[in-house]
Amino acid sequence: MRLNLNPYLFFNGNCEEALQTYERVLGGKIENLVKHKDSPDKNVPAGWGDKVLHGRFTIGDNVLMVSDAPPQHAQNPQGFFVNINVPDSATGERIFNALAQGGSVKQAYGKTFWTEGFGMLVDRFGIPWMINVEHAARLEKTA
Repeated sequence: MRLNLNPYLFFNGNCEEALQTYERVLGGKIENLVKHKDSPDKNVPAGWGDKVLHGRFTIGDNVLMVSDAPPQHAQNPQGFFVNINVPDSATGERIFNALAQGGSVKQAYGKTFWTEGFGMLVDRFGIPWMINVEHAARLEKTA
């Protein structure tokens, strides 16, 4: 049996904008975007027709699923970070700086005892991210 784990991220009405940013910054692809107005369920809150009911975003073999949370259910994510492993420090720094724009840095990007580059942030859409440079030797073992 093969299981796949992937985050399902909820946004506070700005899901489509977030995905467009992630597409640009991470080089991924928006594969599916279903709006509330396209749902057979016509009990859509006023003003929510163009909000995202469900979306699928891929980066290589990785999948993020996404949605706009209705206002009564919207809350800040807590207890996790979405980790991005990058091949080198320059790539990590570029991604970190782009995602940090308008957000809040939790740990500045820089060298640590385990890697050439690591940082933690919450982006302007409220999603927590960790950027981590994988060591080349470790990548060779898992490839």
